[in-house]
Amino acid sequence: MTEQNSFIKNKVKDYYWEDDINCATTMIKTLAEIFNIKIDSQVINAATAMHGAGEYGAQCGLVEGTLMFIGIYGDMQKLEKTDVIKLCNKFAKEFETRYTSLLCKELRPEGFKEENPPHLCEDFTVEAIRFTKEFINREFKKQIMY
Repeated sequence: MTEQNSFIKNKVKDYYWEDDINCATTMIKTLAEIFNIKIDSQVINAATAMHGAGEYGAQCGLVEGTLMFIGIYGDMQKLEKTDVIKLCNKFAKEFETRYTSLLCKELRPEGFKEENPPHLCEDFTVEAIRFTKEFINREFKKQIMY
């Protein structure tokens, strides 16, 4: 396991088991650490219920967290808003192609039941963060080169 992969796995474990935060917040905070940027507390507060729309099963929090991060990071990289929107669209398409859906209720079909083990999506979160990091590295490199 590479150092970066080990870092991601440890961060997800800490955020889920020590801090008990959701997948969207875990995604944003981990990406912020990987890309060395500060995330305002208001953004973290906004992500509080972004895990399938408060466990409703709507859009996956890993997607929501990434889209928020792309908006923040895109602004920091001085990208035009239209380019940020295109990147978000491209990310959603690639995520859906890779994982078959953007919906929490399809990615986590058992829902959020009391009898489920805690942090059921931990391994998936680690994989999704790796996928997202690669996407951001590749796509932002292209944007900055133009």
